Amino acid sequence: MSNPMITRVEGSELVLERVFHAPRELVFKVFSEAEHLKQWWGPRGWNVTVCHVDFREGGVWHYCMKCEDKNQGDFYGFESWGKAVYQDIVAPEKIVYVDYFSDADGNVTEGMPSSQVTMTFIEEEGGTKLISRSRYESAEALDNVMKMGMEQGITETWDRLDEYVQSFSE
Repeated sequence: MSNPMITRVEGSELVLERVFHAPRELVFKVFSEAEHLKQWWGPRGWNVTVCHVDFREGGVWHYCMKCEDKNQGDFYGFESWGKAVYQDIVAPEKIVYVDYFSDADGNVTEGMPSSQVTMTFIEEEGGTKLISRSRYESAEALDNVMKMGMEQGITETWDRLDEYVQSFSE
Protein backbone atom coordinates (compact mmCIF):
# COMPACT_ATOMS: atom_id res chain seq x y z
CA MET A 1 0.00 0.00 0.00
CA SER A 2 1.79 3.13 -1.16
CA ASN A 3 1.05 6.56 0.12
CA PRO A 4 0.03 9.26 -2.32
CA MET A 5 2.38 12.12 -3.01
CA ILE A 6 1.38 15.58 -1.87
CA THR A 7 2.32 18.28 -4.37
CA ARG A 8 1.94 21.99 -3.86
CA VAL A 9 3.35 25.16 -5.35
CA GLU A 10 4.40 27.98 -3.03
CA GLY A 11 5.38 30.92 -5.23
CA SER A 12 8.54 29.82 -7.06
CA GLU A 13 8.89 26.63 -4.99
CA LEU A 14 7.58 23.15 -5.79
CA VAL A 15 7.02 21.14 -2.61
CA LEU A 16 6.64 17.35 -2.73
CA GLU A 17 5.93 15.10 0.24
CA ARG A 18 5.54 11.35 0.44
CA VAL A 19 5.94 8.63 3.04
CA PHE A 20 7.96 5.56 2.06
CA HIS A 21 7.62 2.37 4.09
CA ALA A 22 11.35 1.89 4.49
CA PRO A 23 14.01 2.94 7.00
CA ARG A 24 15.39 6.46 6.64
CA GLU A 25 18.96 5.20 6.12
CA LEU A 26 17.80 3.12 3.14
CA VAL A 27 15.75 5.90 1.52
CA PHE A 28 18.72 8.26 1.92
CA LYS A 29 21.17 5.66 0.57
CA VAL A 30 19.24 5.02 -2.65
CA PHE A 31 19.59 8.76 -3.47
CA SER A 32 23.34 8.71 -2.87
CA GLU A 33 24.73 5.76 -4.87
CA ALA A 34 24.80 5.26 -8.63
CA GLU A 35 23.96 1.55 -8.54
CA HIS A 36 20.75 2.35 -6.67
CA LEU A 37 19.77 5.44 -8.70
CA LYS A 38 20.05 3.42 -11.94
CA GLN A 39 17.32 1.08 -10.66
CA TRP A 40 14.56 3.65 -10.06
CA TRP A 41 15.37 7.18 -11.23
CA GLY A 42 13.13 8.62 -13.94
CA PRO A 43 9.55 8.19 -15.14
CA ARG A 44 8.17 4.84 -16.24
CA GLY A 45 9.55 3.68 -19.58
CA TRP A 46 12.78 5.64 -19.08
CA ASN A 47 16.06 4.01 -18.07
CA VAL A 48 19.21 5.58 -16.69
CA THR A 49 21.91 4.73 -19.25
CA VAL A 50 24.67 6.90 -17.73
CA CYS A 51 25.02 7.63 -14.01
CA HIS A 52 28.10 9.14 -12.38
CA VAL A 53 27.76 10.10 -8.71
CA ASP A 54 30.38 11.96 -6.68
CA PHE A 55 28.33 12.16 -3.48
CA ARG A 56 30.03 14.90 -1.49
CA GLU A 57 29.59 18.63 -1.05
CA GLY A 58 30.83 20.18 -4.29
CA GLY A 59 30.50 16.82 -6.04
CA VAL A 60 28.45 16.24 -9.17
CA TRP A 61 25.81 13.71 -10.18
CA HIS A 62 25.64 13.53 -13.99
CA TYR A 63 23.16 11.22 -15.66
CA CYS A 64 21.23 10.37 -18.80
CA MET A 65 17.68 9.06 -18.95
CA LYS A 66 16.58 7.42 -22.20
CA CYS A 67 13.00 6.64 -23.21
CA GLU A 68 12.83 2.94 -24.07
CA ASP A 69 9.03 2.64 -24.20
CA LYS A 70 7.71 2.58 -27.79
CA ASN A 71 4.25 3.56 -26.47
CA GLN A 72 5.59 7.03 -25.57
CA GLY A 73 5.51 8.11 -29.21
CA ASP A 74 7.81 11.01 -30.00
CA PHE A 75 9.72 10.52 -26.75
CA TYR A 76 10.83 6.99 -27.76
CA GLY A 77 14.63 7.00 -28.13
CA PHE A 78 14.89 10.50 -26.63
CA GLU A 79 17.71 11.18 -24.17
CA SER A 80 17.45 13.64 -21.32
CA TRP A 81 20.68 14.64 -19.57
CA GLY A 82 20.78 16.12 -16.10
CA LYS A 83 23.37 17.36 -13.68
CA ALA A 84 23.19 18.01 -9.96
CA VAL A 85 25.84 19.84 -7.95
CA TYR A 86 25.71 18.89 -4.27
CA GLN A 87 25.83 21.83 -1.85
CA ASP A 88 25.04 20.34 1.54
CA ILE A 89 24.82 16.72 2.72
CA VAL A 90 23.83 15.67 6.23
CA ALA A 91 23.45 11.87 6.27
CA PRO A 92 20.77 10.54 6.63
CA GLU A 93 18.78 13.75 7.11
CA LYS A 94 19.28 16.12 4.21
CA ILE A 95 20.61 16.54 0.68
CA VAL A 96 20.80 19.99 -0.95
CA TYR A 97 21.78 20.34 -4.59
CA VAL A 98 21.35 22.56 -7.62
CA ASP A 99 19.58 20.70 -10.42
CA TYR A 100 20.37 21.55 -14.05
CA PHE A 101 19.48 20.32 -17.51
CA SER A 102 22.77 19.45 -19.21
CA ASP A 103 24.35 17.83 -22.24
CA ALA A 104 26.38 14.62 -22.46
CA ASP A 105 29.55 16.52 -21.51
CA GLY A 106 27.97 18.01 -18.38
CA ASN A 107 27.58 21.50 -19.80
CA VAL A 108 24.51 23.28 -18.39
CA THR A 109 21.78 23.76 -21.03
CA GLU A 110 21.24 27.47 -21.63
CA GLY A 111 17.69 28.74 -21.31
CA MET A 112 16.45 25.78 -19.27
CA PRO A 113 15.35 26.43 -15.69
CA SER A 114 17.57 25.22 -12.86
CA SER A 115 16.44 24.79 -9.27
CA GLN A 116 17.88 24.47 -5.81
CA VAL A 117 16.54 21.25 -4.31
CA THR A 118 16.42 20.56 -0.58
CA MET A 119 15.47 17.00 0.30
CA THR A 120 14.67 16.27 3.94
CA PHE A 121 14.38 12.69 5.21
CA ILE A 122 12.26 12.46 8.37
CA GLU A 123 12.03 9.26 10.39
CA GLU A 124 8.43 8.26 11.08
CA GLU A 125 6.90 5.20 12.63
CA GLY A 126 6.95 2.55 9.93
CA GLY A 127 8.88 4.58 7.43
CA THR A 128 10.40 7.78 6.14
CA LYS A 129 8.73 11.02 5.14
CA LEU A 130 10.58 12.62 2.27
CA ILE A 131 10.04 16.33 1.68
CA SER A 132 11.53 17.83 -1.47
CA ARG A 133 11.53 21.60 -1.97
CA SER A 134 12.66 22.78 -5.44
CA ARG A 135 13.17 26.54 -5.61
CA TYR A 136 13.23 28.14 -9.05
CA GLU A 137 14.37 31.66 -9.91
CA SER A 138 10.77 32.68 -10.59
CA ALA A 139 7.19 31.42 -10.53
CA GLU A 140 7.33 31.54 -14.36
CA ALA A 141 10.35 29.20 -14.45
CA LEU A 142 8.49 26.75 -12.20
CA ASP A 143 5.39 27.06 -14.37
CA ASN A 144 7.50 26.18 -17.42
CA VAL A 145 8.78 22.92 -15.91
CA MET A 146 5.27 22.02 -14.74
CA LYS A 147 4.09 22.45 -18.36
CA MET A 148 6.89 20.09 -19.45
CA GLY A 149 5.23 17.30 -17.44
CA MET A 150 7.39 17.57 -14.31
CA GLU A 151 4.59 16.53 -11.95
CA GLN A 152 3.76 13.29 -13.78
CA GLY A 153 7.46 12.53 -14.21
CA ILE A 154 8.30 13.00 -10.53
CA THR A 155 5.19 11.08 -9.43
CA GLU A 156 6.20 8.09 -11.58
CA THR A 157 9.81 8.39 -10.38
CA TRP A 158 8.76 8.34 -6.73
CA ASP A 159 6.39 5.41 -7.46
CA ARG A 160 9.42 3.54 -8.81
CA LEU A 161 11.42 4.59 -5.73
CA ASP A 162 8.65 3.24 -3.49
CA GLU A 163 8.63 -0.11 -5.35
CA TYR A 164 12.45 -0.25 -5.19
CA VAL A 165 12.76 0.35 -1.42
CA GLN A 166 9.91 -2.12 -0.81
CA SER A 167 11.92 -4.79 -2.63
CA PHE A 168 14.52 -4.72 0.18
CA SER A 169 12.01 -5.89 2.81
CA GLU A 170 10.44 -8.72 0.81
